[in-house]
This record gives sequence, C-alpha cells and structure tokens, in this order.
Amino acid sequence: MTLDDLPVSESATVTAIGGTRALRLRLMEMGLVPGTQIDKLRVAPLGDPVELRVRSGRLSVRRHEARAIEVSQ
Repeated sequence: MTLDDLPVSESATVTAIGGTRALRLRLMEMGLVPGTQIDKLRVAPLGDPVELRVRSGRLSVRRHEARAIEVSQ
C-alpha cells in the first residue's frame, strides 16, 4: 500500500521509498526513511497536499510524492 492509499487519521510504517533518485533523497532528508512511524493527519480540500506527522514534526507532501512512499499498517 502507498501513503496515498492510507486513510486519513491512520498510522503506518514506511517500508520503501520509490521514485527518482532526487525524490528519494529529498524525502529521506525530511525523515521519511524505512522503519519510520508516520500519521496521515489530513488532506487538502482538492486532494493535494497531504499533511503528515513524522517523528515530532509535521510535513506536507504532494500527492504524487505520497504515491512513491510504500507503507504497512
């Protein structure tokens, strides 16, 4: 399952990061590394961006970036 498929207000663990090399590096620099617990807090009214809680911070990613993040519940 990808982060885009995860329902709002649910928690999951990052299992893999896909996409281009530049995208993977940027997401990992923001704390989205395999094994990290994340919470999907909310989605903007038009579906983009998605707000996440990663460790002790909040992060917003675009929908196409959320599709590159594989998670498991």
